[in-house]
Amino acid sequence: MSRATRAASRLVPEIPLLRRGSKQHQAAEEVAVPAHFVCPISLDLMRDPVTAPTGITYDRESVEGWLARGNARCPVTGRPLRLADLVPNHATRRMIQDWCVANRASGVERVPTPKVPLGDADAAEAVAALSRAAGRGDVAGCGAAASRARALGKESDRNRRCLAAAGAARALAAAFGRLAGERVEGAGAASGALGEILAAATVFFPLDDEARRCIASPASLKSLVSVMAHGGELAARASAAVVLRELASSADGRTLEAVSRTPGMCDALVRLVRSPVSAPATKAALVTAYYLASASDRAAARLAEFGAVPALVELLVDADKGTSEKALAALDGVLGADAGLVAARGHALAVPVLVKKMFRVSDMATEFAVSALWRLCRAGDAGAAACLAEALRVGAFQKLLLLLQVGCGGVTKERASELLKLLNGSRSSVECIETVDFKGLKRPF
Repeated sequence: MSRATRAASRLVPEIPLLRRGSKQHQAAEEVAVPAHFVCPISLDLMRDPVTAPTGITYDRESVEGWLARGNARCPVTGRPLRLADLVPNHATRRMIQDWCVANRASGVERVPTPKVPLGDADAAEAVAALSRAAGRGDVAGCGAAASRARALGKESDRNRRCLAAAGAARALAAAFGRLAGERVEGAGAASGALGEILAAATVFFPLDDEARRCIASPASLKSLVSVMAHGGELAARASAAVVLRELASSADGRTLEAVSRTPGMCDALVRLVRSPVSAPATKAALVTAYYLASASDRAAARLAEFGAVPALVELLVDADKGTSEKALAALDGVLGADAGLVAARGHALAVPVLVKKMFRVSDMATEFAVSALWRLCRAGDAGAAACLAEALRVGAFQKLLLLLQVGCGGVTKERASELLKLLNGSRSSVECIETVDFKGLKRPF
């Protein structure tokens, strides 16, 4: 046994990792994985073993991830190591597969034969194929090339990095812009190709500046809205929402203004919240709505006009943590417009939902819930007075006191303190209750 092999053996002794798969045998004996089948980095059974010049064998995904994080030395020996130095260890992989088959009765699944990683030349050719199809205006060719780039990118992190380095994101954005003038409504060829391009683009986030500029062009934004609102496939609509979120989250004020002024944009975002196509699409629409409303009063007003407030309030009633945070952020942004305030003050669940979410989600949710409630109650008119009375009835005063006692800072502390002063002035004529029963409240739609 070589010195390098002995070092790896000392680092990773025989480790029991695999259990029986069926429920009745979950408590049964564990299967001991031989030490030379275990990756020294992940301590898991290797699926695609590669050997370094140092003589140490690693799982490809683990060692490539190690190198991608800026490490340039072998984790076991400390000697210099490059990605190009790694060689597939077919003998060890076949031994691992044979061992898996021999232990099949114990619930061990056979490790599949790994696919050959994408090389730089192959990545460049895949990107060039997409660019050539876009240059010819070949709709079907663009869709096929985008689909292939997406499949290759999802196979492994190495493939994704190779394609990204070859300019995949820029080529996809340029192809989308080239096809943006095509008709995308319904399930036509252009609609399918645009959907494939958007789905592929999500694999290569974050987009670089050139790719974002292509997506932010007026024609591309118009097509994004069309796919998001009328795309034949639900997956295409979800991909459009995710790409739009990526654009909005890294855009400057000028770009956000252009996005918000795109015909149908605000309506499409509210529709995705009101009638979800998938959880990622809903969350993406919420994030985009938040950025647009925060950047422009006009966008906040447009979102309110298309029914964002009732859609967000209804969503918040039973939303999970991630969705609640994003929905509260979007609602706080929309309440920056007078139309948003009018809609929220007329909704029976708006104040109870904000009070409920004030302590039950996260610090971020608390910040946005306090801010939204402060917007509803601060004006001093009849609508604000009604919101104050409702907030008192559902226990906002006690929760705000507790919030200040527990501790909060910055703007949240200032707004919580101001809310307490406003609520204190209305306490004499209102009976407070501690719980909120949403089932007993009549919903306006």
